[in-house]
Amino acid sequence: MSHARRDFLKLGGLAATGLLSQPARAGAVVVPENPVTAHAMPTRNLGRTGYKTGIFSLGGQAALERGNNESVAVPIVERALDLGVNYLDTSSIYGGPERWSERYVGQVMKRRRGEAFLASKTKERTRDASMRMLEKSLALLNTDHLDLWQLHDVGEPQDVEAIFAKGGAMEALLEAREQKMVRYLGVTGHFRPEPLVEAIRRHPFDAILMAVNAADKHHFSFMDTLLPLAVEKQMGIIGMKVPARGRLLQTWNPPPLENQQHSWEGAVIAKTPGTLTMREAMYYSLSLPVSTVIIGCDTIQQLEENLALARDFTPLTEQQMASLEGRAQPVSKQALFFRFVTRG
Repeated sequence: MSHARRDFLKLGGLAATGLLSQPARAGAVVVPENPVTAHAMPTRNLGRTGYKTGIFSLGGQAALERGNNESVAVPIVERALDLGVNYLDTSSIYGGPERWSERYVGQVMKRRRGEAFLASKTKERTRDASMRMLEKSLALLNTDHLDLWQLHDVGEPQDVEAIFAKGGAMEALLEAREQKMVRYLGVTGHFRPEPLVEAIRRHPFDAILMAVNAADKHHFSFMDTLLPLAVEKQMGIIGMKVPARGRLLQTWNPPPLENQQHSWEGAVIAKTPGTLTMREAMYYSLSLPVSTVIIGCDTIQQLEENLALARDFTPLTEQQMASLEGRAQPVSKQALFFRFVTRG
């Protein structure tokens, strides 16, 4: 590992532990607090927001985006809060037009809103459409504000141009923050790093949600330029796609080829299981300068296993990181399938 990367990881570690943090904005509303978190797992600062998030957070996909899955999804959210998760991720597009993910999370939020830092997203690129998305998100989530509102899936240059154009989504984000409908602003992406770099150069976003797993360096790496820039700007950095929907894991069984050919995942055909354990996949991402990682869960058992891994986390060495990168290489395309999807 180069001296530059070693210094970058060290800087990121300082930022994550709070030694480079800044206080939260004056006049901010009372921050959520889950009293279990500090005893359940290590915590890190969510960038300059000053909020301390557990290093494992609940993603809004998997069971939470499946239709008519309330009996499975709602107990997962409840159990996550019980076990100390204090950051919940969802989006206006998770679960299709019915927005199942926001619905399930909202059922819990109407009773336990004060226990979680709540993040959602808009995929829309105009001000008016984004504001409509936000109003519906707030209604479904049973809250009067989001802690973090994010621009969803910024992957191409035209996304950035549309967002920052007159009448673009950026106007909605700024207006919503001014009206205290949202507290902090963020951007997300998993396709290409360059548009995200441009977005955070144009506006001082509070947080970024990005795909970082052990295969990252092999194709269109987010760790080369985007991650160091986010650290430099003291952003809250949320890692996603940690096990790549299981495709990075030894326990994953590829679906039948005919099913893959008709899926949204496009041209990436997976013919073999992955090469890492969940522990290795999670610890790799957590050894980067991230504030937390979000992982979707299909069952309470998965949730509890992920919490146990987070509780016992210790950072990997440079040699261990390099070894996992090497082991991920043979399955790197399937583990980064989201970077090979044809975008229309």
